[in-house]
Amino acid sequence: MRGAGTEDAEKPAEVVWVPSVPTPAPQVLISPEVPYQTLAGFVKGSHGLHRTSPGHYERLACLLLLQVCMGLEHLRVQNVVQGDLCPENLLLVQCPPQSQQGKEVSLGLSLPRLLISSFFKVKDKRRPCSTSQEQDWTKGVAAPPSPVADELNVGMLIYQILHVDISLENALGFRSNRLPEIPSLSIYSTGLKRLATLLLHRDPCKRVSIEQARSILQVLLWGPRQELFARSKKTLTLLRSWVEVKRTLLLLKFAENSAGAVGSPGLEEWLCCQYFKEVTEHTLYQVTQALYTP
Repeated sequence: MRGAGTEDAEKPAEVVWVPSVPTPAPQVLISPEVPYQTLAGFVKGSHGLHRTSPGHYERLACLLLLQVCMGLEHLRVQNVVQGDLCPENLLLVQCPPQSQQGKEVSLGLSLPRLLISSFFKVKDKRRPCSTSQEQDWTKGVAAPPSPVADELNVGMLIYQILHVDISLENALGFRSNRLPEIPSLSIYSTGLKRLATLLLHRDPCKRVSIEQARSILQVLLWGPRQELFARSKKTLTLLRSWVEVKRTLLLLKFAENSAGAVGSPGLEEWLCCQYFKEVTEHTLYQVTQALYTP
């Protein structure tokens, strides 16, 4: 006769499996160069440079913003989203190496290469809006949801790089129809202000895309400038001739540099070549309409 509890004692021990809670995977960035600064640090320390050399600084701003747009275009092709596009997540790499830069380093005018960090893979092609307010605002005007986060953030970056305070709430607020004023300090100021206005338009359907923003920045940097159309009526023939002349001059410049042992082209020259390799008179017509038409 079994004692009390003998039957329970003979039962095998019950094993309970408790799934482990996955820990967030750390972000890893593999790059042959080590970033020396974030864009946030660069902007914070460049107030004096912006004041004393506004033309050089705002051209540098255009080149940095151009790299942001080109990087975002590449991420979209890979179906990857930048998690939080802000100056703290944009890294700067010295290019070329500091030992080869000479006087430009002390002036702070050398162009760094920009790296985008903090991104993730998405399962669908529809990216989230940047804030809950943007979602509410989009619903308020009965507009369909659209991938606007990058456009808004690049528009905000323009103000931040130019040392103008702005918040997304002020940019999209119903009570405010005017964005903060960008001081006219150089030949680039008006174009950057126009681009920021187009990127931060209250109507999502009227905002320019990242691809269009990239084209506008290229026109700001390498032309054609508005003065061309003050002398001649804008036509596809005029723009085609302009592109052909610029391509010829660019080839002559590289030939002269090569003969004079100036060295290999830098980052800005490479970006310029990319522009004149791809640009067409049709693209220029549309971009200049958006940039120069009030």
